[in-house]
Amino acid sequence: MALIELTDVVKTFPGPHGTTKIAVDGVSLSVERGDCLGVIGESGSGKSTLGRLLLRLYDVDSGSVVLDGQDISRLSKREMRRHRRHWQIVFQEPFASLNPRLTIGQIVEEPLIVAGDYGNRAARRERVIATLAEVGLPPEFLDRRPANLSGGQQQRVGIARALVTDPSIIVLDEPTASLDLTIRASVLRVLNRLREARGLTYVFISHDIETVRHFCSDVVVMHQGRFVEGGPALEVLDAPREEYTRNLMGAAMPPIPYQGRAADPDALDSVSGAS
Repeated sequence: MALIELTDVVKTFPGPHGTTKIAVDGVSLSVERGDCLGVIGESGSGKSTLGRLLLRLYDVDSGSVVLDGQDISRLSKREMRRHRRHWQIVFQEPFASLNPRLTIGQIVEEPLIVAGDYGNRAARRERVIATLAEVGLPPEFLDRRPANLSGGQQQRVGIARALVTDPSIIVLDEPTASLDLTIRASVLRVLNRLREARGLTYVFISHDIETVRHFCSDVVVMHQGRFVEGGPALEVLDAPREEYTRNLMGAAMPPIPYQGRAADPDALDSVSGAS
């Protein structure tokens, strides 16, 4: 059974003058455990809304979202709090998603306190230190604040915060969009290593087609809330069937010659800045 299973999901929002905007329109997909699904499309295509529906940060209007056998649309708020530790998100703007009043140690510890069953303060601190080490940050960062960190370091803190509760699914919503090319590649290598070491399942939302080409095993293309096409990332992006996908590829920077399998850490060094 797939770890993520969406069936006929619809989400609308109020529009101007009493109208309704359809953000996600009858979307179905499945993601196997340990895979990395890329979601691409132009701005306003519904990518980020889809990511939030996956974690029930938004409620669906209709359809179902099943994560690890649980239909999350049917869970109570109390049940969602209990399960949410298994399903996490990393946001696009690292500084905006980190509380500037808290230290890095407090930011990464917070999900453990909310979950409520990760031992005493000393045990939580040890877990925070170990998780920061996994993303390449030493213990000296515990007492620093987000404003004292670079953009790449801030995003590593965001990844650590998502990772600390030992989730099975992480939604990555444009996690490298605000980073320069060198830092972007290093953060992607961290994410790739964590996926392989922990068996994580990623949904990677991005404008950056070339990053998706190298990082993701599969891809779906969204347009006006619907899936245009999908399949293995290299097949879809190297030989798109649909005109919309071809136009999307044409608007990106020229593709880099492929250097290895999808999610190859060495290939990530040469990811372009396509957007």
